[in-house]
Amino acid sequence: MAAEAVIRFAAILERFTVSPKRRSAPSAFLFAIPDGKPLRTFAGIALAAAATIAAVPASAQTSGTNPDGTKIDCRNGANAAGADCAKDGNGAKNRAGDAGPGQAVFLPALIVDLFPNPAPVPAPRPQPATPPANNQAGPPPSGPIVSPTDLIAVQPPRAVAGDFVPDEVLVTVDGDAGAVQQIAASFGLEVRSQRQSRLLGTTLVRFGIPDGRPVGVVLAQLAADGRTQRREPNHIYSLQQAAGIVNYAFDRIALDSRQASGENVRVAVIDTGIDDSNPALAGVIAAQFDAMPDVPIEKRDHGTSVDGLIAGVGALEGMAPGARIYHARAFEGGKSTMDVILSALDWAAEQNVSIINMSFVGPKNDLLGTACRNAWALGMVLVAAAGNNGPKAPYGYPAAFDGVIAVTATDAKDALMPQANRGAYVFISAPGVEMVAPSGAGSDVVTGTSFAAAIVSGAIANLIHAAPDRSADNIEKALATTARDLGPKGRDNDFGYGLLDIKGAEAAKE
Repeated sequence: MAAEAVIRFAAILERFTVSPKRRSAPSAFLFAIPDGKPLRTFAGIALAAAATIAAVPASAQTSGTNPDGTKIDCRNGANAAGADCAKDGNGAKNRAGDAGPGQAVFLPALIVDLFPNPAPVPAPRPQPATPPANNQAGPPPSGPIVSPTDLIAVQPPRAVAGDFVPDEVLVTVDGDAGAVQQIAASFGLEVRSQRQSRLLGTTLVRFGIPDGRPVGVVLAQLAADGRTQRREPNHIYSLQQAAGIVNYAFDRIALDSRQASGENVRVAVIDTGIDDSNPALAGVIAAQFDAMPDVPIEKRDHGTSVDGLIAGVGALEGMAPGARIYHARAFEGGKSTMDVILSALDWAAEQNVSIINMSFVGPKNDLLGTACRNAWALGMVLVAAAGNNGPKAPYGYPAAFDGVIAVTATDAKDALMPQANRGAYVFISAPGVEMVAPSGAGSDVVTGTSFAAAIVSGAIANLIHAAPDRSADNIEKALATTARDLGPKGRDNDFGYGLLDIKGAEAAKE
């Protein structure tokens, strides 16, 4: 760290004493607090000082050259398809707090010194408790919304590192449009979008960073403003389709295709655009919402397959014919961002749906966790793909959030898909390997936890059709207690509770 930066920092922290501290990281300092101030007070001053330190000219901080300012809008279909957002010179993705050429590198080290935060080992999600009698299935017109500060999510030992839009942050703001503009002006940001989020219960703002500051620095600077409640990168999420013959799912999950029905059960699907002219979707789509209207639709296969596996009709009949699909387009080129997904989730919640299918995976993001928990509190059953990144992959979200049914994929012989994620968050197994499904071109053979999640969503629609008064908790408990054990005895990290058994789950409704 240049001497000028240290002097500025020490001036701001004039009531503290500073002495050099020898350690492997460059320019680390040990600050003593002589007057007994709480650590939180010092932390707030340190965060406020970040802007002053970051303002030191790049030549005083590093010998590198300034970045060229190139930015990639990951909501643009062409760019998002390549997943090339903010790669550094070594081909690695930038993470929150990473410094590019010409940027200060000492701020993250300072925060780590002040707040060591070893991640606890997660406990598997406990088996759901039996719900009280007379619970009603499906979301009521209104219901309890928990505060974001009440979010309780198990922290895994590792999580998806998380690509993100390199020049944007997402912030929940306590205040009106005027406050949003004041925050933007104070921190040199652009207001790219703002809206009232039903599931977050507050104003969600997407700020742009026009001057090339790293996302981690901007998040730290915003933390000094009490009007900002939560601050997150605009993370990027990926659809979970693996490279890929008759649909064997009915037989494997003990669902009689002749009796299968999800008639009038409302299911939201957050996915790509769809080919609603496909015969398998005739009369299936109740409503559509485009969460990224400025991005042209180029791919329709994934969303068409997911919708068809849930509620398809005709030759490619889905698990729950008669179900009403509320489809939100939130992906292009296999990618989406957190603000787009949250917009789709809010729309789904407004449609009074009973099930939300999320066949995508990304990093842990507390805004998404809050939205999922509030949707669950409103009575919606949340189903998500566990991920296709292999047995040593980090936990994938939203599947790893508590209250979300994480689905892994098995084949016609009940063997686990080799590419499937593993972990204590995996809840249940369902067919997802080499199944025939409708697609934008007519039909295709598909593989992935995306499609296993669709099978589970369709199966749950059958349960709700047969017993509309079943609650989300009751359904989750029934799936867990009746699943056919496939791996080591009891719940395990590969298969969860085991293979979905709808016949058993329906019988266990009491």
